Amino acid sequence: MSMKLPPFLRALVAVGTLATACGPGDEPTRPPDSGTSVDAGTQNDAGTGTDAGSSTVDAGGGGEDGGRSIDAGPDADAGSESDAGTTVDAGTTVDAGTTVDAGTTVDAGTTVDAGTTVDAGTTVDAGTTVDAGSGDAGTTVDAGTTVDAGSGDAGTTDAGTTDAGSGDAGTTDGGSDSDAGYTKIRIMAANITSGNGQDYDQGHGIRLMQGVKPDVVLIQEFNYKANSTADIREMVDTTFGPSFSYYRETGAQIPNGIISRFPIIESGEWKDTQVSNRDFAWARIDIPGPHDLWAVSVHLLTSGSGVRNTEATNLVKFIKDNVRESDYLTIGGDFNTDSRSESCLTTFKQVVTTVGPHPVDKNNKDGTNASRSKPYDHVLVDNDLYQYRVPTVIGASSFANGLVLDSRVYTPLSEIYPALSSDSGASNMQHMGVVKDFLTPNF
Repeated sequence: MSMKLPPFLRALVAVGTLATACGPGDEPTRPPDSGTSVDAGTQNDAGTGTDAGSSTVDAGGGGEDGGRSIDAGPDADAGSESDAGTTVDAGTTVDAGTTVDAGTTVDAGTTVDAGTTVDAGTTVDAGTTVDAGSGDAGTTVDAGTTVDAGSGDAGTTDAGTTDAGSGDAGTTDGGSDSDAGYTKIRIMAANITSGNGQDYDQGHGIRLMQGVKPDVVLIQEFNYKANSTADIREMVDTTFGPSFSYYRETGAQIPNGIISRFPIIESGEWKDTQVSNRDFAWARIDIPGPHDLWAVSVHLLTSGSGVRNTEATNLVKFIKDNVRESDYLTIGGDFNTDSRSESCLTTFKQVVTTVGPHPVDKNNKDGTNASRSKPYDHVLVDNDLYQYRVPTVIGASSFANGLVLDSRVYTPLSEIYPALSSDSGASNMQHMGVVKDFLTPNF
């Protein structure tokens, strides 16, 4: 016969039975909460090694634009399979794996989550003013920064350092003064060697170039010390800084070359059939905006106007065969022309403009040979670039059509420091530098 327990005793008996079944120390397992090791701030989180601006995939590497397929928002970002939206999640209603992705105002909500300050889409972002790979060549002064295109390369296309090179993330392409506006480009023709070696060892020409701070130099007699790769790199670094790129033709006694604040993305030389100790050096330069700048450095012969016209005719053909009409073009250097009516200048009119007014010195004199009586040296540009010419401004001085740089007459000399008054009159200094400025759109 069974005895029926009162209701309050039946409840006590049930509790005792449950305690006996669990045993000492056995508790129900808790579900993982939002602070477990698989959290919204794990190693597979947005901001890992595959992050916007990581060292492995930097904006501007290899000439690719910062908006390429491996960008700020790669396959392993905050919305990937290993992100804050895994099966063990922060538990929020809208987590980091939803359509509102890492870096939004609604994120995984953890202390270190996919929306930290170094995030794919935060303040330091791929495509901002300081863009992917913070402190790279996509800064305010871009491809011309101190770590720029300009490896220790002596005769090839030189754009080989940690630079954004051609086209950085967030800008039209490499190296701008203002990504949304215009870029000033100062172009200089420089056959300003001195001494007996047709080189820059004496330092006079180096100081003159430092004084006017060009962005692109069409240089002649590009010799320095023993002409090793290290020597030429030293000259460029000393004169302009390690951020500058250069191209110097090979196998020439008095080589032509191009030195550039902006990345040189292609370069070489075209044969000058009239002379054996140099050719026509050229470089395609990646300036901001949709158009590249083609720069050709020339040193025409002194033997006569007919020979110079043959050289000009040959060079014009090379340009027509190779340079895109949509790009900008400059031809500059030592033409050795006796007058502005020479036939070679008429020939060059097929690809560049030769009209005046022309650059002058502080005394409004335009001759560029040592005695200042002949127009030996030129910076010529095509019509596309000519429309963007602006006065050359150095300190408080302004030259409406460009500058003939003669330190013997330049005042105040402090504006072209460290140049000395005597530099343009140095032994065997046979030419003056010529400088022109342009303001090109970045769009």
